Amino acid sequence: MIARPAPAVTLAVTLAVTLAVTVLLAGCGGEAGTRPQRQPTGALPRIVSINPCVDAVLMHVADPQQIIGISHYSQDPRATSTPIAWAMRFPATSGTAEEVVALAPDMVIAGAHVEPSTVAALGRMGIPLLQIGVPDSIAASTAQVRTIARAAGRPAQGEALVHRIESAVRAAAPADSHAIPALIWQGGGMVPGTGTLASELLAATGFHNLSADYGLAQWDVLPLEPLVARPPRVLLSVGGAARGDRMLGHPVLDQLEHRMAIRPWPDRLLHCGGPTIIDAVAHLARIRQSL
Repeated sequence: MIARPAPAVTLAVTLAVTLAVTVLLAGCGGEAGTRPQRQPTGALPRIVSINPCVDAVLMHVADPQQIIGISHYSQDPRATSTPIAWAMRFPATSGTAEEVVALAPDMVIAGAHVEPSTVAALGRMGIPLLQIGVPDSIAASTAQVRTIARAAGRPAQGEALVHRIESAVRAAAPADSHAIPALIWQGGGMVPGTGTLASELLAATGFHNLSADYGLAQWDVLPLEPLVARPPRVLLSVGGAARGDRMLGHPVLDQLEHRMAIRPWPDRLLHCGGPTIIDAVAHLARIRQSL
C-alpha cells in the first residue's frame, strides 16, 4: 500500500506544476508575445518604409503619425529624395530584420529587392510586406503612388498627388514640337535608354533621347568616342564635376562647347518617380528654355 502525501504537500505540488506549465506556455508563445499590437479596426496602419523613393511618396500621402520608420538613405544629403529636415523627424533603418521588427509596424513598404532574412522575419511575425518596383514610365509611377496611398489608408491623398504630377508634366510640355537631341550621362558613361522613366521625361519636355541612336540598350555604357563623334545638343550630367567624373572632364569635350551644352542633372531626379517627377520635368523645362 502506497502512503498518500499530506494535504499540504499535495497543495505545494499542485502549485508548482501550475507554475511550471504557465512558464512553459509563456516560453512556447515567446515569438507570438513579441508580435506587434495591431491597430484597432479602422485605424491607419503604422508604416515602416525601407526605400527612399517610397519615403518620398509617403511624405505626400501618409499622415506623419503613421510613419514610424524610413530608409537611412533619406537622411543622407547625397541620396535623399525628400527634404532632410522632413527625413530627420523619423527613425531611420538600413532595412535589416532586427531594425524593422523592433519598430513593430503594421506594414512594411520596400523596393523590389529586400534581404531574404528580412522577408522571412516579417513573414514569421505576420507583418505585411508591400514591394514597389522601379517604374519605367509616368503611368507606372502614378499607379505606384495610388498603390502606396491605398496601403496607407489615404487614397484621396494619392489622387491629389497624381493630379499634381500629371499637371506638372502638362505644364512642362514645350510650345513647339521640335525635339532637342539630349543624353543623360552618369558617372563612367552609364546612360538610361528607351523604356526608362528618364527617357519618357525627356520626351515629355521636348527632348529626344539619343541613347537608341547610339545603339544602346535600356541601360548601357556609352564610350567617349561615339559621344564626341555625334554629340547631343544637351548633355545632362548626373553628378558630373562634383564627383570628379574623368570622362566628363576630358579635354576633348572642350572642343564641343559650341555644339553641346552640358547641364547638371541631380542624382535625386534620376532614381525615383512619384513626386520626384514634378521637380524633374520642371528642371528639364528650365534647361530647354535656357537653350
